[in-house]
Amino acid sequence: MHAEHNSREKFYRSPFGAVRCSTEIKLRLALSNAGIPGAVRLVIREDSSETEQCVDMAFVFTVGENSIYEADVRMPEKSCLMWYYFEVEVGDITVYYGNNMRQMGGMGESFDKKPANLFQITVYEKDYKTPDWFKNGIAYQIFPDRFFNGNEDGSFLGDRTDIIKRNWGDIPYYKAEQFGGEYLSNDFFGGNLKGIIKKLPYLEDLGISVIYLNPIFKAYSNHKYDTGSYEEIDPMFGDEKTFKKLCDEAEKRGIKIILDGVFNHTGSDSMYFNKNGTYDSIGAYQSQESPYFGWYKFIKWPEEYESWWGMTTLPHCDENCEDYRKYIISDKNSIIKRWLRNGASGWRLDVVDELPGFFVKELRKSVKEEKKDAVIIGEVWEDASHKSSYGERREYFRGKELDSVMNYPMRDAMIDFMLGKIDAYGFDERLMSLKENYPEPAYYSLLNMLSSHDVERFLTLMGEAPSRHMVGRDYQVEFNLSGTALERAVKRTKLAYGLQMLLPGVPCIYYGDEILMQGYGDPFCRATFPWDGITESGEKMREYLKRLIELRKSSDAFLCGDFESVYKIGGVYAFMRYSGNEKYLVAVNIGHEDKVRVDTARFGVTVLNGINTDERHKAQNSIFYINMGQYEMKIFRADKI
Repeated sequence: MHAEHNSREKFYRSPFGAVRCSTEIKLRLALSNAGIPGAVRLVIREDSSETEQCVDMAFVFTVGENSIYEADVRMPEKSCLMWYYFEVEVGDITVYYGNNMRQMGGMGESFDKKPANLFQITVYEKDYKTPDWFKNGIAYQIFPDRFFNGNEDGSFLGDRTDIIKRNWGDIPYYKAEQFGGEYLSNDFFGGNLKGIIKKLPYLEDLGISVIYLNPIFKAYSNHKYDTGSYEEIDPMFGDEKTFKKLCDEAEKRGIKIILDGVFNHTGSDSMYFNKNGTYDSIGAYQSQESPYFGWYKFIKWPEEYESWWGMTTLPHCDENCEDYRKYIISDKNSIIKRWLRNGASGWRLDVVDELPGFFVKELRKSVKEEKKDAVIIGEVWEDASHKSSYGERREYFRGKELDSVMNYPMRDAMIDFMLGKIDAYGFDERLMSLKENYPEPAYYSLLNMLSSHDVERFLTLMGEAPSRHMVGRDYQVEFNLSGTALERAVKRTKLAYGLQMLLPGVPCIYYGDEILMQGYGDPFCRATFPWDGITESGEKMREYLKRLIELRKSSDAFLCGDFESVYKIGGVYAFMRYSGNEKYLVAVNIGHEDKVRVDTARFGVTVLNGINTDERHKAQNSIFYINMGQYEMKIFRADKI
């Protein structure tokens, strides 16, 4: 007996992918060489329940040698995850059919016992929406201290005497001895908000419409994830007036500002904890009578307390504390609301998987009440539709928490594909798994990044740099691509950014990637932007990205159109983007020269016209034959004669 169910084909599952509450879904199973089964059943259950529902599947018709069985099931009225598999009784044998061993969706597999791998259906709220301005945007991430110093004389703001002032262009410190024996992250280069304001014309020219800022609130460190005060812009970056000016000037250029919200923990050196006695307030470390004492989880006050990953400089906040939630989320002048009123257009939530679900739900409610079209992005490194953390199945994309997440799964797939660790089929499988599991409003809002402040720069990885987990920092600091290795890395990087710009989701450029900055992980990925030393190849890369951004913005097909792969063999990957009468074919080749046979008959396409080239193809019996060179990308406008 042979069974078949493909969760990505509408013949087997309709409608495709995640669905809104109460949607009726048709599920089919194809059987061959099974005779007349004693029973064919769909077994389905809700994620939060151990109770399975068995639905008898009816024989409906025959296709070739396959007998088709189907069942219609209505999804619950409340958002949830649903899981399903199939049972087939043939004589005294029961065959089970579930998701594949990779748990990727698509074509499943047969098992001789109840499968552990089940097909997933994400069921989300009927009124779930995400901001259109964000879905249509191009984002740019800035690590403020390293982007640009807006002071003409290069002087530092803030008048701090407890920092190490560095020269622009120097390598960030990476050894404890460089800080005096303890790794303090207090070496600064002088970047500030005034500098970002001055570079807004540069960003506008590139085509940027969203700036995501790493934390800018007062804190001891250069990264600011150890918040000292949520109420104050760090004096080294500017002040509240400067922030408002940044938002105003950015808005004039069609650019919105997103802030980094670090609400899982504060700094031990903060007005709330005040371990070092730096602030005038009475912190939780100083007194159990402190108004902030209930914010933290002390094991044995004051020295033993819960902290982020055991780092005592980052005491963990107790999100169950009502006073804390009022301060951050719900009060009339809460932190969330205050900075939205001051001009921010959204929040990126740091380590959102360490914030309890009720906290994120309350935060979303408050954000949307204050600014309906503000965006909420979570830091999630895995598939966000079914992630579990701290024993809790997360509900990020059910409609009551997040609008978007940082798309690390796509980044990982891009790295593996470009380095030849997976082929085009494997690359497509990973992309389609996200499309299948994510609600459409979230899918088109994914923050598609290739580099960030937490990982190696993409160009460095494309040069086949050893994993940062396998080499020491002394090796990392000396690693620099050059010659043929750099040339190959640039070619791969251009292909990856081409895909990033033309696939669904919101492309995000990490500052400096557009001019081919290199660097291992933290702190080497946080080097200063070399404004006075941009290479010729860096300038060419920037112009290349600028053209891609212009193309993306020129068509709804790329902004919000559908996506479907049409070729995925070896090193060649090709896909269609389409919306209404606008259709585009995009093809990349990471392998050797190849002649690609692309079938676009179902799209009604008979001619391909190259974008910015004179290359033109006419279909031969609905088939196109396209020559692809190594590391080549081709983009065509697909039309019908």
